[in-house]
Amino acid sequence: MGLEGKRVAILVEDQYQMHEFWYPYYRFQEAGAEVKVIGTGRKETFTSHDYDVKADLAASDARVDDFDAVVIPGGYAPDMMRRSQDMVAFVRNMDAAGKPVAAICHAGWMLVSAKVVKGRRATCFYSIRDDLEAAGAQWSDEPVVVDGNLITSRVPGDLPQFCQAVIKALSPVPATVG
Repeated sequence: MGLEGKRVAILVEDQYQMHEFWYPYYRFQEAGAEVKVIGTGRKETFTSHDYDVKADLAASDARVDDFDAVVIPGGYAPDMMRRSQDMVAFVRNMDAAGKPVAAICHAGWMLVSAKVVKGRRATCFYSIRDDLEAAGAQWSDEPVVVDGNLITSRVPGDLPQFCQAVIKALSPVPATVG
């Protein structure tokens, strides 16, 4: 389906935005990727609206070399995520490696804490626009903004465009003939 052999990390903490977690989780599996859930390490199972997610590994055990992309769902989870220095370092190191870093909604908070938005175009939920701009991002009100390996979206309604952009970033570029 296009992403066979790719490994995608999805970050999780309590109060994750359900659609922004589950839609990419299943969409990337459907496309053939192996999806692993990375928690902060604070505990093994994280909850939002009575839906539990068990982390496959803690951020302290996540290695950049083991993943092709990282997806950061929104909700209020990113405020909890950025309290984990291991999780912040994982996002920063994924970006430094040039691997897709995809953040939606309030996940912009993680990008700010990882210090990966300065001088880059990005979008997010409107209430944290000031945070991104204060960190040096050029904010844009679009369903998806791609700036190099950084992929950002605003709200759950943007998930189709968001996931398409991540899949495109992970898809091999076809060889040209001639």
